[in-house]
Amino acid sequence: MKKLRLVVAVVAVTALSPFVAKAQIDLGAKAGLSIPNLTSGSSSNPINSGWSSRLGLDAGIHAEFHLTKRFSIQPEIRYSAQGGKKDGNQGFTPTPEMAGFFQQQGQPVPQYLYATYDNKAKFNYLMIPVLAKYHFGFSPKWDLYVAAGPFVSFLLDGKNETSGTSPIFLDDAHTQPIIPSADFNHTENIKDELKKANFGISGHVGLAYHVNSRSAVFIEGGGNYGFVKIQKDAKNGENNTGAGVVVLGYSYRIKDKK
Repeated sequence: MKKLRLVVAVVAVTALSPFVAKAQIDLGAKAGLSIPNLTSGSSSNPINSGWSSRLGLDAGIHAEFHLTKRFSIQPEIRYSAQGGKKDGNQGFTPTPEMAGFFQQQGQPVPQYLYATYDNKAKFNYLMIPVLAKYHFGFSPKWDLYVAAGPFVSFLLDGKNETSGTSPIFLDDAHTQPIIPSADFNHTENIKDELKKANFGISGHVGLAYHVNSRSAVFIEGGGNYGFVKIQKDAKNGENNTGAGVVVLGYSYRIKDKK
């Protein structure tokens, strides 16, 4: 499979090389808001469900190769904030100290315990999309466009931030208390519990204003979705990353078409 992917990549690069050599080239930078969330196709694991969106940073640089008047290829390098937040009643895996408590009592360690607190999962990735871009170009100054394509991403860091105090219960309905009060104010580095790489699809709709023949400012709205379940161990959840993105940017033409 890896050899087949390499062959496809080589064929694609070889086929596009004559067009890229003659293409107009723009360089650009953009930054804005990432609104990530964690999704899951199953709610049987209490850690999977209940996530909502948080706010983070999305920023990057790109090179755009104009192959025709309407069509271009745009590779990017982006810093992408992912994750989500969960507030209120939720399940969690017992800590080693809690597991020791049950073992001392001669009781089996439950797979999950329940409490009421605030939880933020903060994951940051280096994302590398390659987008196919179509320009509608409805006026000399304004350009409406759409772009979409695959990405690969690499995990930079992963943290779980919790806050609040709460009794701990054996059940989701909070009818079986086991600890009267526990402190959830701490930050845990969970990078080693997450897979190091991901891949998925990214896309956006944009509107650019051409300040002159070389410079343009633009606004884009879109999103991304990762196909890989990010946790190494299913007991910690089986979630996919994804985010809505809104950015502002600037591009400059460094090479005109031959």
